Amino acid sequence: MTTTITSRKKQPKQGMLDNVMRQFNNAADIIELNKNIRKILEVTNNEFIVHFPVRMDNGEVEIFTGYRVQHNNALGPYKGGLRYHHTVDIDAARALAMWMTWKTSLAGLPYGGAKGGIQLDPTKYSQDELQRITRRFTYALGDNIGPELDIPAPDVNTNSQTMAWILDTYMSTKSPNERSKNLHVVTGKPIGTGGSEGRDRATGYGVFLTIKFWAEHKNVNLKNKKFIVQGFGNVGYWAAYFLEKEGAILTAVQDAYGSIHNDTGISTEKLLDYSKANKGSILGFSDARPIDNTEFFDLDCDICIPAALGNQITVENAPNIKASLIAEGANGPTDVKAEEILLKRGVDIIPDILCNSGGVIGSYFEWLQNRNGEIWHLDEVMEKLERKMKESFTKVVHKATSKNLDMRTAAFVIAIERLEETYVQRGIFP
Repeated sequence: MTTTITSRKKQPKQGMLDNVMRQFNNAADIIELNKNIRKILEVTNNEFIVHFPVRMDNGEVEIFTGYRVQHNNALGPYKGGLRYHHTVDIDAARALAMWMTWKTSLAGLPYGGAKGGIQLDPTKYSQDELQRITRRFTYALGDNIGPELDIPAPDVNTNSQTMAWILDTYMSTKSPNERSKNLHVVTGKPIGTGGSEGRDRATGYGVFLTIKFWAEHKNVNLKNKKFIVQGFGNVGYWAAYFLEKEGAILTAVQDAYGSIHNDTGISTEKLLDYSKANKGSILGFSDARPIDNTEFFDLDCDICIPAALGNQITVENAPNIKASLIAEGANGPTDVKAEEILLKRGVDIIPDILCNSGGVIGSYFEWLQNRNGEIWHLDEVMEKLERKMKESFTKVVHKATSKNLDMRTAAFVIAIERLEETYVQRGIFP
């Protein structure tokens, strides 16, 4: 059963959707965005809500609700992750799809923005159940995704295995002579099913790179700088891994289970090994003490990396943040009003659409390799990723400096201006 919405009136906004709209409107006002183009960009192109049945291991049937929102495809096919989380709903998908549009535009990629997922807690389901849920969701979406239309990728609580299930299901719906043409319907796949070297670490490496570029720009030495990470999944781990190699010290981590702290340092590798053996939880790690979740953002540190969910830095905790830099590994982790507080206090914020764009850039490289029948080596991927991230960072800093803007506003201005130019040049059908 599928609900398709191809146009809609403006609805009351809240949470992440309110944040992304305020960010968009702020930048659009600054550049005096063409009012007709503004009307196009402030709404989504397509929205899909699918309700589908799946048989559980005990024989019972459960109904799930999945979402896919396609915001804009003026620059190319829709691109964006699928997340499995109890907070997934249509407004969250709308907000995340819009952020993807700005992210791909800023990065100079030939993509538009999309996002989606399923409203569930994956810890409550077996691996076999998750496979059946994923395959049935893919089948329900049908031809609303595709390698030249809309290309999903991993997000919160999804991974390369999830993408492999989607790929296999999608390809199974095609005739045998068409199947090999659809390898790039998803990115973030396992290497053995067409994935790219380096895609697993691309987002976290991109977060690290933007911190490194910021440090170079500010003449800051990262050695012995203390950093804290919220979220110890793929993004948080790899960002911490590369920062540790640079000589920075991980002092606190928060995940879905709780928070831990050790001011003298936490080994990224040891914590990863422990969490893998502890069903993904960091709690109980012997080289750090547990702390209350409410204390996490108050900790003394130089760099804070929110790499979990949206709206984590709020007006309640922003005044107590000690970090001089916030690097947004997650999408929309900082509330708009909280950002105002932080900027007034002189805290630098590397915005999500720049900071975590390494993931979609890595996905673009995978998509290109699949499309062209090529296989790139890890060092080649990492070199290309660093060059692309450096280019984006430099553009944002230049725009921020020349126009006296904060980094987020500068990034939005660049992204929106690229889209505006596209619409001006192409015109609007009919």
